[in-house]
Amino acid sequence: MQTRILEVKEFSVIGIEARTNNARETTDSGVIPRQWSKFFAEGILAKIPNKVDPTLYAVYTDYVSDRNGDYSYIIGANVSDTADIPPGMVAKKVPAGKYPVVTSARGPVRSVVPQTWQQVWRLEDKSQLGGARAYKADFEVYDQRGRDPQDSQNDIFVGIK
Repeated sequence: MQTRILEVKEFSVIGIEARTNNARETTDSGVIPRQWSKFFAEGILAKIPNKVDPTLYAVYTDYVSDRNGDYSYIIGANVSDTADIPPGMVAKKVPAGKYPVVTSARGPVRSVVPQTWQQVWRLEDKSQLGGARAYKADFEVYDQRGRDPQDSQNDIFVGIK
C-alpha cells in the first residue's frame, strides 16, 4: 500500500458529533454506523449552511490519548463560515499540516473503511506514515467515489506531527 503526503490548509466542518473509541466500534454498541444512519435519515447534509462543496467528511478529533482512547467523531461538510451552526450540530476546525493520505480499496464502505484504518495502524506501528501521529485530527473524505455505500472508495487523511 502506498501513501502520499499532502499539505492541507485549515478548514472547518459543521456536522453531527458523537464520542466513541475504537474498542466500542468493534462491538454491536458502536456509534459510528448509527451516526451515519442518522445523518442520512435526518437529511443533515441539506441542513448544513455555507457548504463549500457536496463532499462529506468524517472527522476524528478531541482525542483523549491515542488510537485506544476516546475521540469525537463528526460527520459533516466543509464550510466557508461557522457563524450559523444549526441546533444539534457542531463546528470543528481541522488544523493545517501535513497529512499522509491512505486510499481504501473499492467495496462496501462498512468493510473498506475499517480495513484501511487497520492499514494505517500497521503503518503507524512501523513508523511508515512520514511522522508520528499527532492525534489532533484525522479525517475521511467521501467524494464522488464514496457515494455508493456498496461500491465506495475513500481517502483517509492522518494527522502527523
